[in-house]
Amino acid sequence: MYTVRPNLLLGFHGCDLEVFEKLVNFPNKVQKSEKPYDWLGHGMYFWENNYLRALYWAKEREKRGEIKKAAVVGAVISLDNCLDLLDSSSINLLSSYYDLLKIELETTGKTLPKNVDVANDPFKDKLKRELDCAVIEYMHKEMENEIENNYKEIGYSEMKKFDSVRGFFTEGGPAFPGSEIQMKNHVQICIRNLNCIKGFFKPRLIK
Repeated sequence: MYTVRPNLLLGFHGCDLEVFEKLVNFPNKVQKSEKPYDWLGHGMYFWENNYLRALYWAKEREKRGEIKKAAVVGAVISLDNCLDLLDSSSINLLSSYYDLLKIELETTGKTLPKNVDVANDPFKDKLKRELDCAVIEYMHKEMENEIENNYKEIGYSEMKKFDSVRGFFTEGGPAFPGSEIQMKNHVQICIRNLNCIKGFFKPRLIK
C-alpha cells in the first residue's frame, strides 16, 4: 500500500558530456546500467536532489580517464511503485528473498557473491556491491515469475513489479574529526521502469 510514491522529484546523473547531450536531445534513448555490482540492481541511476554529488562522481571518473568530460544531467522523476530501502517493509521483503536465494544456491553447490572493497578506497566502504545487486535482481526475477504465473492461473495478480529502487548510503570518511556523518552520504535512485523518467534537463546553477 505504501510502496507507491506519488510525488515528482529531481534526480541528477553524473556522466560524460556526450551522454549528457544525447539524453537532453534524444530523451527516449536511455541506457540502463547492468553491472553485477550495481548498488541497487539494474537500471538508470540518479543522485536524489544532489547535483554536487553527481558532479563529484563524474569528475572522479574524468581524472581516472574513464570519461572525457564530466557533466551532470538533471531529470524529473516519479518513483511510482518503489522498493524504498529506507522503509522497513521494503527491507524485510528484500531480506526474505536473500534467504530464498541462499537456499537455492546452496542446493546447487554455488556460493553467494560478496560485497567487496575496491583497491583505491581508503575507507573500505565495500563499493562493489555484488551481493546486494544479486539479491535485488533475484527478487525482481522471482516476483516477475510469480506475477506471470498468477495471470496464467487466475487471470490477474495482486503483486506488482517495482518501478524503482531507492537507498541511503554512507561512504567517504568522516565529514570532520569524530563525526559519524560521512563526506559522501547520499540517497541514490535506480529507475527500472523508464516511464518514471518524465524528462531530462540542463541544470541551472544558482549562485
